[in-house]
Amino acid sequence: MSNASTRDRSTISVGIIGMGDMGKMYARRISEAGWKHPTILTLFRINACDRDDKYEVLKEEFKEVPNITILRNGHYVSRASDFITYSVEAEHIEKAVAAYGPSTKLGAIVGGQTSCKAPEMAAFEKYLPEDVEIVSCHSLHGPTVDPSGQPLVLIKHRSSQRSFDLVEEILTCLGSKIVYLSAAEHDRITADTQAVTHAAFLSMGSAWHANGHFPWETPRWSSGIENVKINVALRIYSNKWHVYAGLAILNPSARAQIKQYANSVTDLFKLMISGNRTEFERRVRAAGEFVFGKNTPINQMELLLRDEVLEKYSLSTSPPANTKAQPNSHLSLLAMVDSWHQFGIQPYDHIICSTPLFRLWLGAAEYLFRQPHLLDACIDAAVGGDSAFKEDDLEFTFAARAWSDTVDSRQFELYRMRFERTQKYFEERGRLQEAVSLGNRMIKTISERTKELEAAAAARAGEGAS
Repeated sequence: MSNASTRDRSTISVGIIGMGDMGKMYARRISEAGWKHPTILTLFRINACDRDDKYEVLKEEFKEVPNITILRNGHYVSRASDFITYSVEAEHIEKAVAAYGPSTKLGAIVGGQTSCKAPEMAAFEKYLPEDVEIVSCHSLHGPTVDPSGQPLVLIKHRSSQRSFDLVEEILTCLGSKIVYLSAAEHDRITADTQAVTHAAFLSMGSAWHANGHFPWETPRWSSGIENVKINVALRIYSNKWHVYAGLAILNPSARAQIKQYANSVTDLFKLMISGNRTEFERRVRAAGEFVFGKNTPINQMELLLRDEVLEKYSLSTSPPANTKAQPNSHLSLLAMVDSWHQFGIQPYDHIICSTPLFRLWLGAAEYLFRQPHLLDACIDAAVGGDSAFKEDDLEFTFAARAWSDTVDSRQFELYRMRFERTQKYFEERGRLQEAVSLGNRMIKTISERTKELEAAAAARAGEGAS
């Protein structure tokens, strides 16, 4: 353990190794905080680096940003900084820590921002000097989302309370909601809330690609829940592939849940095409009862998503007027709830540290399952004679199984190829950045709606106590 208690707190140097989108967001946010911290009155300075070939470009980009110094590599950052965070892809964390960890300043604090903490912690324990403390973090949102009010996981792995408090003080500039977890708890919860969510939207994109669809140009995807599907799927494909690959491939719980999701999709689709309505309906309603039923706390709360929200955020430039939405099996949503049921996961247990995308997706499932007339229409469409979405359901089933196989193979390059192939397809229509902007507005609306519901629930609890 370090002698952190004697560290001079009048000037603290923050090191960031890895200046990708998230590293830059952290650097700029800390810089914009003004540096005279309101509670600990500490002057912070940032040392940052990326690969050698990005040195000159980063120096130019940050030359006028106060208190940010771009250094040539992680050796310089490590030896000069009091708190160092590795903002690198999960697949590269061991290589980066092996290279720069031995250069860590005596008594420094080190953490990482990867989405899977097991390999990160293993690398820290293997390569960091014993006097170095370990306090890790993970912002549960992407770099384009305003971190204010979003969950920020802090992990006290090997540190004094004083050093942990210092890291928390530094990161208060993000304005995030702090969630305290262990590394193991983090990985289990991120698997529960993120892994299958990403797999569902990746599969949607692959299915649209396989069928040659740009869904915002097709009338049957012009309203309601379809807007959530389109905006979030395109938002995911607007990011870099490694944002999702590390969590999916390196987290054993995530791999298992993605496989279960593919199995749920396949099982339900087989029941659909065989016309086995009795078993299909039994399975769907049992899953809905487990997640949203009368014995669950959510049953008494208002819906997170409302019609005016769902209709508001459409990429379609000319939605058909007065066109009734076609009945849709919503196989992606039915399989999501079924997979939660099969795994015994109650998604609302983790809402405190869920991502904006997860809250949107959970809200979409809630919107469907908690409105009986919509669920009835969904079941009718799935096992009835309407074949409008059957070809899409077929391709979606193929895609879900293919993504599961890709994750199970643990081949990052195969994951990258599959992701970028569909990403390129959507880039040809030039709507990805528009989807990000639209998605940001949708996320802001949902965040405000979540706060409303939480405040209402707290008020009811207070009335009950009185």
